[in-house]
Amino acid sequence: MSRIPCRLALPLLLALGACGEEAVPAELRVAGGDAARGRIAIAEHGCGACHVIPGIEGAVAWVGPPLMEWARRSYVGGRLPNAPQNLVAFLLNPQAVSPGSAMPVLPLQEGQALDIAAFLYTLGEAPAVPPGQPLAPGEAGTQPEPRLRPRLDRPEGRPLGQ
Repeated sequence: MSRIPCRLALPLLLALGACGEEAVPAELRVAGGDAARGRIAIAEHGCGACHVIPGIEGAVAWVGPPLMEWARRSYVGGRLPNAPQNLVAFLLNPQAVSPGSAMPVLPLQEGQALDIAAFLYTLGEAPAVPPGQPLAPGEAGTQPEPRLRPRLDRPEGRPLGQ
């Protein structure tokens, strides 16, 4: 078994780490945003003082919601569908999107908000099903009308009344 020389290990690890950024689906790519700059902006603006954010040193606080698996989230600020333009709007003015939110207004320029959004969309894989679509065990794809998730403690996983 051959070993990689130490002088090559760091560049190799950095290259592999960037691979995840290519996996961002087209609908979640942030035009004009740069994930590497977003990682820096997150650290500079102290986002880790309130959030758990993978890949950001010291970002382990539970004041606000954890931001891991961001690409899988259904909503931004609990109000808008999770889409790049909505996330950028929330980052620039959280109170306009979600009045009363604990998220403070940060001194972000639009470019920084684009960069932060680009970084957040590298966290987690987007679901194969549209966000918020309730599915029962063993089902896939969209359903013709909304329905409740079945309770797994009932026979055959069926909700009450079925």
